[in-house]
Amino acid sequence: MIRFSAAAALVTLAIVSVTTSWSAEQTAQKKPPATVTSTEAQKGTDSGSKRRPLVLSGSVPLEGVKGRFDHFAFGQGRVFVSALGNNTVEVINVFGGIVEHTITGVPNPQGVAFSPEMHKLFVASAKGKVYIYDAGSYDLISTVDFEGGADNLRYDAANKRVYVGCGDDEKNAAIATIDATTNQRLDEEYKLGGEPESFQLETSGPNIYVNIPDLKQIAVINRNTKEITRWPLTGLRLNFPMALDEADHRLFVGVREPARLAVFDTTSGHLVASLPGAEDTDDLYYDAEHKRVYVPGGEGVIDVFQMNDPDHYRLLAKIPTALGGRTAGYFGRQGKGFHRFFLAVPARGGQSAELRIYTVQD
Repeated sequence: MIRFSAAAALVTLAIVSVTTSWSAEQTAQKKPPATVTSTEAQKGTDSGSKRRPLVLSGSVPLEGVKGRFDHFAFGQGRVFVSALGNNTVEVINVFGGIVEHTITGVPNPQGVAFSPEMHKLFVASAKGKVYIYDAGSYDLISTVDFEGGADNLRYDAANKRVYVGCGDDEKNAAIATIDATTNQRLDEEYKLGGEPESFQLETSGPNIYVNIPDLKQIAVINRNTKEITRWPLTGLRLNFPMALDEADHRLFVGVREPARLAVFDTTSGHLVASLPGAEDTDDLYYDAEHKRVYVPGGEGVIDVFQMNDPDHYRLLAKIPTALGGRTAGYFGRQGKGFHRFFLAVPARGGQSAELRIYTVQD
């Protein structure tokens, strides 16, 4: 039996109204719809707020998907989810609430990036390639080789480039680039000396901020001068996820040992705040509209932090989720009334994998 809460019903109505606007051609290309389940919002610990910042409003079952998940991308009304342990990328129509397509043939997919201008999807493989697909047909267009594997991807719309975190040792670890127009690897490359994890691009400046856990560092690459500055981490290890608040000059880093949300001033590299955070995090996101940081953790929670000012933060809520739910997608408000946070929950025991959908509340 499918149970609907009042919040879930409102979300369902919103989804239906948007779905009816899709063309018959788009509908014909879909797979048979997966069952969409809606669940009562789970209660979290809310520090001083009557309205929870995230409310679980639905889910899309990912039947037959095994193993852990990695990173997300969003484009043309779809969420692209790397099912690393399943060797697939799941394409989910978020308005229709269905698994629309499954991309196969990518060993250990990790980062995903979508180029709306080029209408292409880029998928990084830990086995040493970036796969480039047509974002309409999902036909493979080309592949680009990267020694030591490819992980996180970021798309720079201004320059039509895909930045690739690649390599697995001190010799080949780098941030490299692909021309999204020609699908060719470019000469622009920044050697790091250690395997890169999450990285973020400035849109109004030249910098790239890169987590390098093996070196216990954050590297700052200036794309204009090609210089690399390094911020050493003191007392913090395993810095994997990262988000950027460019307007307030703040960099948010998820640290696993000890479990912390670390906040850095990008103008100085100084640590300005360090708060206990979710265990086993692999993604985190900054919500500029609400000035919040969302930190999903594999322990089974999403920690939500509120910025009081750029130097001061507080834990707003701990949202219970599921064990292993440590990778997520958040892409800001997508049109009036559609503001969602997506969490990948791996299969466990007798429960199928699923994509949980949370409504972001004011």
